[in-house]
Amino acid sequence: MSVSVSIVRATLPTPLRELHDNPLVNRLFNARDVQTPDEMNFALADLPRPDSLLGIDAAVERLLQARLEQQKIMIVGDYDCDGATSTCLAVLALTAMGYDHIDYLVPNRFDYGYGLSPAIVDVAVQSQPDLIVTVDNGVASVDGVERARDHGVDVIITDHHLPPAVLPRAVALVNPNIPGATFPSGNLAGVGVCFYVLLALRARLNSQGLVGKEVKLADYLDLVAIGTVADVVPLDKINRTLVEQGLRRIRRGFTRPGVLALLSRAGRVPERINTADIGFALGPRLNAAGRLDDMTRGIECLLSDNDAQALTLATELDTLNQQRRGIEQKMREEAESILAQEALLSEAASVGFGVVLFNESWHQGVIGIVAGRLKEQLNKPVVVFAADGDQSIKGSARSIPGVHIRDVLDAVATHNPDLIEKFGGHAMAAGLSLPRSRFSEFSEAFTAEVKRVLDGELPGRELLSDGGLRDADRTLFNAQLISEIAPWGQEFPAPQFDDVFIVESTRSVGTGHLKLRLRSSPEAGQEDYGDIYEAIAFNQADCFHTGDVVHIVYALSVNHYRGNQSLQLLVRHVQLYTETA
Repeated sequence: MSVSVSIVRATLPTPLRELHDNPLVNRLFNARDVQTPDEMNFALADLPRPDSLLGIDAAVERLLQARLEQQKIMIVGDYDCDGATSTCLAVLALTAMGYDHIDYLVPNRFDYGYGLSPAIVDVAVQSQPDLIVTVDNGVASVDGVERARDHGVDVIITDHHLPPAVLPRAVALVNPNIPGATFPSGNLAGVGVCFYVLLALRARLNSQGLVGKEVKLADYLDLVAIGTVADVVPLDKINRTLVEQGLRRIRRGFTRPGVLALLSRAGRVPERINTADIGFALGPRLNAAGRLDDMTRGIECLLSDNDAQALTLATELDTLNQQRRGIEQKMREEAESILAQEALLSEAASVGFGVVLFNESWHQGVIGIVAGRLKEQLNKPVVVFAADGDQSIKGSARSIPGVHIRDVLDAVATHNPDLIEKFGGHAMAAGLSLPRSRFSEFSEAFTAEVKRVLDGELPGRELLSDGGLRDADRTLFNAQLISEIAPWGQEFPAPQFDDVFIVESTRSVGTGHLKLRLRSSPEAGQEDYGDIYEAIAFNQADCFHTGDVVHIVYALSVNHYRGNQSLQLLVRHVQLYTETA
């Protein structure tokens, strides 16, 4: 089930724009279409004004009323990392701004599903709130808002997901992606939208003399950074600024005890935190609570002001994450077994335009991760389903560039009425539910729509490279500079390079990883080889021999070991070199 890989080097403008004094960093910024040096200053003052967000004035007016009348507010969040950080941000900031009656509720995915459903509204109103504020959800919650209205409870929606054709009748709806929106970016995460609402609210309270300069919302940018990176939204200039400002605070230790505890459990050092640490260490541990148990545990970890309590909760989250990894491994093995059997039964299975899988025993909280892993492995859109009661199944979809997965589901639903019970999401990820009796029908319709979108031609997998490096560029200094110069992430990818090396030695380490010593080669076949480098390839079998000439896609990384730092090449892809590679 491997897919051929082609390495594509980034295109650079001619001449290069002068963006940074370091030639390598200047090249990297040019390749990412940075236009001016100011784009990489990350000044909070350069962010768009909050009042450019449609609906934000109505949200602020209702929140002002709630403070004046000392009303009860219920924050309703989502069970992923973006939802957890949004919920924590709302609770902490509103409390700091003088709101005395703040509570929160996050639906358990196994009992209530996603969003402000009528069922979760019925739970919320048991606490007798006057106002419900959603974070990272709600734009599609038409029925939930109606249920709240029936109970006499107002709803403010703050969300970033793509809207349906019919919007809920909330007293305010703040979302940079709704029709008529004028905010300069639709890429804010849920926590970013929440942060903007709070900025606007604080400005109004400050203008009325109700709060002073002691309420510093910038102190919560650590949460904004974590939620933004973990939700894998595009890191445009606005999000890069929010994330970089949050990272700087964490590096200086200005962060929640729960964040420090989670970093400790993950073996990360706050002073060196970067976006990769959020994506691979913090995010998975927080998400594990929502995937296997209840996101309340993750939120309480972030809210805690007590170091000991925060460490206890972080340890529980770390244990849940280990359990999640074991469940994921078993599900992936079962999925690959199903695909192998289908390939033997049908030649079409190996060339299909999408993959749709269902297993009665699969875990609802992990299907999204498995779909993502299979998508990477097969380079096809993937939908993985788990049982959701006796009559329904719940699916998680992940896509590839060129296939907007939510639009695909919308087209399938339009052409097949009543097939999909509900769906929602983004370009690259979505969720849905359907009757289990119609699984095969959905599979055929989904695959046909993906084929139509791709014009009947499966794309090959491409690895984008920033080109080759000279030995003089492969330095510890450059590795450190790249790590610190900017937040790298979705649509502002971390730099990686490709070059030809000769294998000096290899050895297996850990559980399925490969350490290599590589000598650079200006051109394969020449005897005049260059410097020797230590390299590591994760999840790579040792199938190379001393003297092999290999083409490698790699990143410059800093290896920290026993107080010392050294350059290490982090191998992303390795293949035997050929003249056409």
